[in-house]
Amino acid sequence: METQPTVAQQWEEQLRAVRARIERGGGRPGVVPAQEARGMTGLAIMEALLDGRFPYAPIAETLDFFLVEVEKGKATFQGTPQAKHLNPMGTVHGGWYATLLDSAVGCAVQTALEPGYAYTTAELSVNLVRGARLDGGPLRAIGTVLHCGRQLATAEGKIVDAQGRLYAHATTTCLVFEAR
Repeated sequence: METQPTVAQQWEEQLRAVRARIERGGGRPGVVPAQEARGMTGLAIMEALLDGRFPYAPIAETLDFFLVEVEKGKATFQGTPQAKHLNPMGTVHGGWYATLLDSAVGCAVQTALEPGYAYTTAELSVNLVRGARLDGGPLRAIGTVLHCGRQLATAEGKIVDAQGRLYAHATTTCLVFEAR
């Protein structure tokens, strides 16, 4: 009898495939080149990140999380807490959750932007509801746009494990503006 891979195994395989695709595309940490991105939709920019045509955010290496999926109005990141993410009390630092959620909700907003527009986080509210364990496997931050207008966008996000347990949730308000 053939056993089916667990959700955590499927997530890890997807992450390996995304990283390999990005490496083949020349992916590296850096900043999206403004001139190249100028006429692209936010979703096209995010897809270029996933293909390795544009650099991914350096913070992804610092905190060991990575973009794994995008679609219009949605962005998903995956990370696995490590010892270097602990606070002095031995639990995963709240900043790790917050940064992972800020990335997910912000990139979800990015996917909804028309060419020539950009965003910045104006407000982020994070609630931690469960402590992550170092042996608990990968976590995913899933950001979803609630509203995206010409000046403001709102989104919500959640961090879950492979069993669907909630670890943290967030909301954001982003300022939308014409890119220069």
